[in-house]
Amino acid sequence: MPYPMTTANLLVELFTEELPPKALPRLGDAFAHTLAESLAAQGLAAADSVVTPYATPRRLAAHLTAVADKAADRPLAQKLMPASVGLDAAGQPTSALLKKLAALGLPPEAAARLRREGEGKAQTLFIDTVVPGVTLAEGLQKALDAAIARLPIPKVMGYQLADGWSTVKFVRPAHGLVALHGSSVVPVQALGLAAGRLTRGHRSEAACDPIELVDADHYAQQLRDEGAVIASFAERRSDIARQLQAAAAAAGAGLTPIDDPTLLDEVTALVERPNVLACAFDPAFLDVPQECLILTMKANQKYFPLLNAQGRLTHRFLVVSNLTPADASAVVAGNERVVRPRLADAKFFFDQDRKRPLQSRVPALDKVVYHAKLGTQGQRMRRVQAMAAAIAAEMPSSAPDGVQLAERAALLAKADLLTDMVGEFPELQGIMGRYYAQHDGEHPLVAEAIEDHYKPRFAGDELPRSDVGLALALADKLDTLVGLFGIGERPSGDKDPYALRRHALGIVRMAIEREAEMRALPLSALLAIAHAAFQGVAGYADPTAEVRAFITERLANMLREQGYSVQEVDAVLALAPEHLAEVPKRLAAVRAFAALPEAPALAAANKRVGNILKKSPPSGSGAALRQELLREPAEKALAAALAAVEPRARAALQRGDSTAALRALAVLKTPVDTFFDQVMVNVDDAALRANRLVLLARLQQAMNAVADLSRLAA
Repeated sequence: MPYPMTTANLLVELFTEELPPKALPRLGDAFAHTLAESLAAQGLAAADSVVTPYATPRRLAAHLTAVADKAADRPLAQKLMPASVGLDAAGQPTSALLKKLAALGLPPEAAARLRREGEGKAQTLFIDTVVPGVTLAEGLQKALDAAIARLPIPKVMGYQLADGWSTVKFVRPAHGLVALHGSSVVPVQALGLAAGRLTRGHRSEAACDPIELVDADHYAQQLRDEGAVIASFAERRSDIARQLQAAAAAAGAGLTPIDDPTLLDEVTALVERPNVLACAFDPAFLDVPQECLILTMKANQKYFPLLNAQGRLTHRFLVVSNLTPADASAVVAGNERVVRPRLADAKFFFDQDRKRPLQSRVPALDKVVYHAKLGTQGQRMRRVQAMAAAIAAEMPSSAPDGVQLAERAALLAKADLLTDMVGEFPELQGIMGRYYAQHDGEHPLVAEAIEDHYKPRFAGDELPRSDVGLALALADKLDTLVGLFGIGERPSGDKDPYALRRHALGIVRMAIEREAEMRALPLSALLAIAHAAFQGVAGYADPTAEVRAFITERLANMLREQGYSVQEVDAVLALAPEHLAEVPKRLAAVRAFAALPEAPALAAANKRVGNILKKSPPSGSGAALRQELLREPAEKALAAALAAVEPRARAALQRGDSTAALRALAVLKTPVDTFFDQVMVNVDDAALRANRLVLLARLQQAMNAVADLSRLAA
């Protein structure tokens, strides 16, 4: 008689000491979904079972709907052995077969249920059995072990259990385990803990402690009502965001909290029941650059600065407290008292740094190692200075002395690394350089370029604002890429310690989005400028071809992420375009061409032409087509059609209309098809063969002026 399977909702919770806040969202999701996947794989959770992750500073939990207390039994066809081995001449079981059955826990009588598959000597013996479904206790134990083992733990710590002898390793010491199937405890164990139904609430505001859970479905409600804890990370985050907006509005018209999703995630991971409070600091501190104050409050205190309608910092800020006292004045005063020395430190650093001009710090760059094989920051600065000047010389500058300004900006760009402010907050490099350059009376474009040469710092970041900043940013990124590739430092897998992929994407974006300034700087010219700056560096080998391939690969990945197909991207990049700004235009043209009814046939013909020319390339470079050797009507028609198309396509390319250039090729479909149907290319007559190869070479050149259309062939 089959086991009467019942389902109920399941709740599993690990109660721990404070978990690392930056990792908490990932830990919560991984714990819940690994549990769900394992239970589903064992037949205990239905495909439509809903999993709800919970994560607070002191717990990881998951709620799953429709979990069975036992998985269904499943039939299993067990392969035994060849019939010739398992049965004797009389068809009776051999000792080998009986031993195999015994090993499977089956009695000798089971031989009567054998069935054969196959024919003749190839027959194989099978027996149909039923595998009992796993119980929830067994399956959940396996799932829990897997969930703990697969957690994306940033750093494991070891700790002793209560027995004083046993040691376990986990992200933080665990003190409680809950496993409820409906209202019943599932007897599982983890990290030296046995499952029960008790959990803990807020450290200081829980109505009762511990909390005895009624069942799986009342977990979140009981934690909220009895424990003063919002168990859901997403719900807690949403509540904080709502409170921040409300508190900002109450603090003053037009005020808004700084938009920082990462900070919001981190603060959500630090509190169990959030309470947003408005605070203020001395307005005199606003004389310090707002980037310094904002970073101080965010990084050190996890505060949310308030900005006015113009995006400028005000002297007000918001605190997300984990306490909800009847009188919050003490909490507010405490946070205002704590932030003051932090802001005072920032003001001290700013005042001290301005006592020395940036240029006075430049000689000390020769004492700061950039890379053991590439020298000091001073040596790097001089390379970047040479590159920036060479790049700026090829740009249409908005200033008459653009080259000199680029050199000056390169000279000062890394000097702020030696200031107290950047020493305390490395995230401010470049930003503080701009402030200090302005204080020193440097040209506005120089000050701006010092900040902008780090841009773009991330996907979607803005680009340098001026041609001076653009030249310096390109030089800085080229120095990093060409220099590190030149000494054998390359990204490997997901490891990219020098952010070379980001630098390559930065060059790609600047080349594409700043087309006007980059018109005279093809990719090969940029790489040649960078390579020249490394002459004489010991251990450096020319990496320009490899760097070019690396940049092209990053461009290809970016384009595919934007929705272009692999074939479209390959078709354009196969021609190794020098001006990357042309790539998006060519991609648009290829996409428009691919939509034409003639496109598949022309792409296939192009591929065929390429294969012919690989095997039999035309003799001589740029050989002219001889009209008197065009014998067949089909080759005459193709030559005439090509002669008519070439000038139209060429004119379209000259005016930058790649789409029109490709559309002009559509009329070639019929003459190309007819040519291949009626003309033999590799004829015995050497002169005829050579002339037809020249015709095909011209055809390929015309068809591939924008992209290698053969890459579009199926």
